[in-house]
Amino acid sequence: MFDSISQFRDAIQASGLMPPNVIEPGKLYRFPGIGKRHGNTAGWCKLFDDELGGCFGDWSSGFSENWHAKRVKPFTTHEREAFKHRVAEARAQAKGDREIQQIKAAKRASTIWSEATLAPDHYSYLVHKDIKANGAMLYRNALTLPVIDFTGKMTSLQFIKPDGQKLLLSGGRKRGCFIHVAGDMKEPDRVIICEGWATGCTLAEDNPSALVLAAIDVGNLKPVAVAARRRLPSAELVIAGDDDRLTAGNPGATKARAAAIASGALLALPQWPVDAPENLTDFNDLAAWLKRKAV
Repeated sequence: MFDSISQFRDAIQASGLMPPNVIEPGKLYRFPGIGKRHGNTAGWCKLFDDELGGCFGDWSSGFSENWHAKRVKPFTTHEREAFKHRVAEARAQAKGDREIQQIKAAKRASTIWSEATLAPDHYSYLVHKDIKANGAMLYRNALTLPVIDFTGKMTSLQFIKPDGQKLLLSGGRKRGCFIHVAGDMKEPDRVIICEGWATGCTLAEDNPSALVLAAIDVGNLKPVAVAARRRLPSAELVIAGDDDRLTAGNPGATKARAAAIASGALLALPQWPVDAPENLTDFNDLAAWLKRKAV
């Protein structure tokens, strides 16, 4: 007798996800996505009622996978067809559940945004990053930034605390969405896409005529870049990547390059002076360091 639940959990864990300790067949579960904090619900899984198969994935990264239980007898034609049907049903259920959460999160985002107040330029995080508020709001002493899609719809919020800790509104849609830092959204000649909002503020200061978008994190660079190319086919597209020099595989530069290739964009990475500290990673770090050095 095979232990299908243990096999299913092992397969999910092998993908980098951490499923719940208890999984009941026929029930859809939501849990944190890969590398996400407790409370995130981008991860999902469902073990089918017959325990012969299941599927799981991570909405935040677009990853999904089907799973078959290991057994001695091969699957019959009928079992294979039943499996396909259950996979389609489970994916539709997970998608519907996710969309309901995203709609609720968008409503919460709108309510919070309406209650927020303008952030002052002397807010500690802004002073540390040597940037202006640039329209950021303040909610419960955290910088509050709207996450939108290319239709202009607000899908979520990002909160940045005084110490720089960043949080996203639970359940909000992030993939392919961004923070509009500066510039014309309708017909820009140049679009610059970076990871973080502070980096975007620095780039906007140096490129006042460009549309500058912050993809929020490195995993969202490619979805935003591809969406930007589809939406703005004639614009010059530039991916301004981070240079994670001290991190194995340099994910900032590696994924920025992948985003540039996928969207037919130019790639820009910080060029470090010989005496620049190795812990600097992005264009904001470089600009702030150069200003301090000059002073």
